[in-house]
Amino acid sequence: MSRDESDPILEFIRRMWAVDHELQRVSKRMVDRIGLTAPQRLAVRFIGRQSGVTLGQLAELLHLHAGTVTGIARRLEELGFIVQTRSEEDTRRRHLALTAKGRQIDRRRKGTVEAAVRRTASAISAEELATAAAVMDILARNLAAE
Repeated sequence: MSRDESDPILEFIRRMWAVDHELQRVSKRMVDRIGLTAPQRLAVRFIGRQSGVTLGQLAELLHLHAGTVTGIARRLEELGFIVQTRSEEDTRRRHLALTAKGRQIDRRRKGTVEAAVRRTASAISAEELATAAAVMDILARNLAAE
């Protein structure tokens, strides 16, 4: 069966599915390589950059439901990568920080989704990367509105 390249929208969607498939595949392989899925790894990276980030802030950064992020944080805590502390201002709010073990995994690059994205970004111009990011932002907003 040949691809229908006469419809650029279908071709774009086909490419998105290919990226999604590879993200899922690499995420599963990351569990064997570094002990974390891609979403867990991304959470570690954001917590490493913003120590004290709250669960709600992390949910916004990751574009995930708060309940999903709570599960990710719980798993990262069980693995010894993060600690959660209650906010002094609002005891319902929890702040997240990396442990020494978490800082070690935060520095890891090989075998991650991030490594592939960094290789891709280094192969294109900053302008092309900014354009791709803008397209993804617009697409995410339109999908959310659908």
